[in-house]
Amino acid sequence: MIEPLLCELSVPGRRGFRFPDPDVPLAELPAEFTRQDLPLPELSEVDVVRHFTRLSQLNYSIDTGFYPLGSCTMKYNPRINEETARLPGFAHIHPLQPEETVQGALLLMYELQELLKEIGGFAGVTLQPAAGAHGELTGVLIIRAYHHSRGDTKRTKILIPDSAHGTNPATSAMSGMQVVTLPSDARGNVDLQALQAECDDTLAGLMLTNPNTLGLFDEHLQEVIDCVHSAGGLVYGDGANMNALLGIARPGDLGFDILHYNLHKTFSTPHGGGGPGSGPVGVAAHLVDFLPGPIAAIVAEAEDEMPPLYGLVMPERSIGRVKSFHGHFGMFVRAYTYIRMHGSEGLRKVSEHAVLNANYLMKRLKDTYHLPYDRTCMHEFVLEGRFPDAPDIHALDIAKRLMDYNFHPPTNYFPLIVHEALMIEPTESESKQTLDAFVDALLRIAEEARTNPELLKAAPHNTPFGRLDEVKAAKELVLCCGVDASYAVSDRQTA
Repeated sequence: MIEPLLCELSVPGRRGFRFPDPDVPLAELPAEFTRQDLPLPELSEVDVVRHFTRLSQLNYSIDTGFYPLGSCTMKYNPRINEETARLPGFAHIHPLQPEETVQGALLLMYELQELLKEIGGFAGVTLQPAAGAHGELTGVLIIRAYHHSRGDTKRTKILIPDSAHGTNPATSAMSGMQVVTLPSDARGNVDLQALQAECDDTLAGLMLTNPNTLGLFDEHLQEVIDCVHSAGGLVYGDGANMNALLGIARPGDLGFDILHYNLHKTFSTPHGGGGPGSGPVGVAAHLVDFLPGPIAAIVAEAEDEMPPLYGLVMPERSIGRVKSFHGHFGMFVRAYTYIRMHGSEGLRKVSEHAVLNANYLMKRLKDTYHLPYDRTCMHEFVLEGRFPDAPDIHALDIAKRLMDYNFHPPTNYFPLIVHEALMIEPTESESKQTLDAFVDALLRIAEEARTNPELLKAAPHNTPFGRLDEVKAAKELVLCCGVDASYAVSDRQTA
């Protein structure tokens, strides 16, 4: 049956705790802050524990199953990361403490900056941005500040390929920039002719995801970067797909001026509800002075057997703070642990195995599901979730049916340039056995689409709720007890 709400489990007079008798004089509560009716559920402690434990067991998580979410890089979060983040010297400090009392934390921030500089091929890094999209905003603000510092205020145009992440145009528009979309060519690259037509003296920069959201490394990357630079623009790299490049290619060496790193995508810090996120930004030498600050730095060199002194400094032309305090420190500890545990050779193997897993899946599925860009992919690839001989079946039906096979669905309907897109990314975490089981499920679903399409149209069948009206659920939020929150498309509401 459907898990009951806490208010439905309530029994009058039942208590889970008792307050001790007060040891201070009682006082009247302010009348304007009190009310007679406070319908809180009345439950014992065991009722509450069992309720939330049952709910937690209904959750799908990276600890319980495979997340083939293209663009999201949902990899396993190693437990050693959690152990280090919970060390008292990291977990129990406060950002307002005097710097001399938090030298260990500042050292970790400094070394993480240095590691990210080395990994990306950049001259400077800020750890402040709170997530990937926040890193994008930081990058575009740096682009704007750079041009304004040169008196070049007419540069207000940002070019964004149609295979980019959806946050790229939003970021540019929020920064006061004009967004111009670039089409992709027949092989999934940036269309060079369209790019050249836009490279004039109003160009501020290009936001490029490489590998792009099709999972493809742009075959004309050097021409693209050179074209933008020759017009006086800067190239921003959306680092969401950095999991394909670790130890293999450094964006700074390729000519990118700026790049954000998603610590949750590439360096295994928790993703989504397990966050918070973190989106450090790396820049080339000519942009270091514009980084948001303060940034961890060595403020006094080591001498007389004394270690160096670490502190926080503000870059000379900084765009200012983009986050309170210094960023999400717990994520820094987790990412630092992951990088140090792997080392340079291990990080390269992360990408090699991620790319290998993606190409293995693509090879096994492309004869059954249409592959619109039939090229060697990087860490992910995009199939079409439709069949000529099953015209009523859509990507959403395939995704919902996958839930009956105990798999989280892949990303649906993104990127928009692929009809009925199924965007699949296995990461390096998954074994061949898991990948084979996932392929077998997708192959069975393709057969079901032809022989029993209604089975897919009514999926999922094995979940506590049937298929939900997701648009209604998003528009009509129900956040309290006692209200009918039925968003099921069908009448089935039992497992």
